Amino acid sequence: MAITRQRLTLEEFLRLPEEEPALEYWHGEVSQKVSPKGPHSALQGGFVLRLGIVATPGRLARVFPVARITFAGQSTVPDLVVYRWDRVPRDQQGQVAEDFVTPPDVALEILSPGQSRRALIERCRWYVEHGVRLAIFADPPRRSVRLFRPGAGSGDLHGADLLDLGDVIPGLSLTADDFFAPLAADWS
Repeated sequence: MAITRQRLTLEEFLRLPEEEPALEYWHGEVSQKVSPKGPHSALQGGFVLRLGIVATPGRLARVFPVARITFAGQSTVPDLVVYRWDRVPRDQQGQVAEDFVTPPDVALEILSPGQSRRALIERCRWYVEHGVRLAIFADPPRRSVRLFRPGAGSGDLHGADLLDLGDVIPGLSLTADDFFAPLAADWS
């Protein structure tokens, strides 16, 4: 059963069964994420691979695609979240926690057909205002990426513009072209 624009409390929302695509709770309203298309999945997968290669061997960070995060009164499912290694939410046995209730270090939102560019940019701003160190907004049709940090936004980055993520994941920087490279059918 898809729930669209239904108003609930956060507690009521968290008792709902999970659905595909995921439901999100944003400022008192429940809505269902847009089902991702090919370009969205290609970018998400490419970024997971790139982050994993840089962040995992040195135990710098862990990458979680489509993980629910619930904090500061909202519950969303960004396209990808990253927690620095020492901040990965853990349960009492030291395993990855079932629920992520602390802000991640990085949240990535990729624009899909049917989504509002303005709404996702506002969501990225909200993330950094509430404890996320870096929010990334990617717009595949425009081939643009925008970075958000507390107190600052980058504006749209294109082509050879550098996406320096080293303050959150040491050693990670790439160009906007590198970010969008997984859209090529023969990318490897």
